[in-house]
Amino acid sequence: MKVIIIGGFLGSGKTTTLLSLGRHMVEKGHRIAIIVNEIGEVGVDGETLSGSGLIAKELTSGCICCTLRISMEYTLQTLEEEYDPDVLIIEPTGIALPLQIKEHVALMGLPDLSFAPVVTIVDASRFNMELSQIPKFILTQIEEAEILCVNKIDLVNKKTLADITGRLMDANPDALIVEFSARRADAQFMRFIDLLAGEGTARQSGENRNSIELSQVSSYSGKYSLDTHGLGRDDMASMVLKVLEEVKGQIESINPAFIGHVKISLSLGKDLVKGSLTSSQGQPLVEILESSGQDHEQLKFLSAVTQVSKPDLMNIIDSAIRNNLERAHVSYESVNQSNNLIRITGNKP
Repeated sequence: MKVIIIGGFLGSGKTTTLLSLGRHMVEKGHRIAIIVNEIGEVGVDGETLSGSGLIAKELTSGCICCTLRISMEYTLQTLEEEYDPDVLIIEPTGIALPLQIKEHVALMGLPDLSFAPVVTIVDASRFNMELSQIPKFILTQIEEAEILCVNKIDLVNKKTLADITGRLMDANPDALIVEFSARRADAQFMRFIDLLAGEGTARQSGENRNSIELSQVSSYSGKYSLDTHGLGRDDMASMVLKVLEEVKGQIESINPAFIGHVKISLSLGKDLVKGSLTSSQGQPLVEILESSGQDHEQLKFLSAVTQVSKPDLMNIIDSAIRNNLERAHVSYESVNQSNNLIRITGNKP
């Protein structure tokens, strides 16, 4: 089984890259399994991946290079026994250190493992912001990569892209660098896939580090059961956009240059509304996808941003979601961290 580890900071485009990669490899006849790690207690991306026909397992409530090593080993063994994939793709949380994950997997003693070169994805549209907010963490992810992927090149001009590539070469002259837009899956993206056929040789030097502390990121996640009273997917997509716009304004009042990722996943039967916000400079994005077809209506969120305290982040996210659900006349139930159900009902039409 070949293991591909795709790292990169929050919001850099790991899941989009993974989707395009997974689909391509399935078309080529590979049996693909995916492990997605979220720092919060609620996983948001697993449904998107499973809805695309890929075998995906979520590990939540921590980082697999710090607190979830036992869960990681159990999940790996289960996937190998039940599905027998020939390729395993690991998408760690954006505040993980991919090379540290490789070391942990290698020490698990699973038979017939090989590793692709360690990948770190860099967001071209936020690179300077990332370096200004959390330089030590970003540089560590860059310096330990064997393949550096500059993603979202469609969002920057040629001069900016050349500057980013030059700085990456200075930080890690041994890495292979490829520039692409994962959403387009263009010729450069195909080159990236070809590079993964190689063997990874990088080894971690020094002791294990706590990546959560190194990243200086606060996180908060949760979910709500909904009753939309028949509102359509466009109405709910508009509601998600308003939530993210409110969140953006509130976080900016505390940290005007924040980076990170705020993700919302809203299941509506056959439709899945996905919302995303990655920085103070970017705008919220909302899209409607096909869902796995679950009957119940549900909203899940995951937020992780720089230089905002967790109490402030919790208050911002909770108030934005609840305010907008109530304005839309949507009833909702929230589950707290001790798994006790709290019923909070919005105004019915």
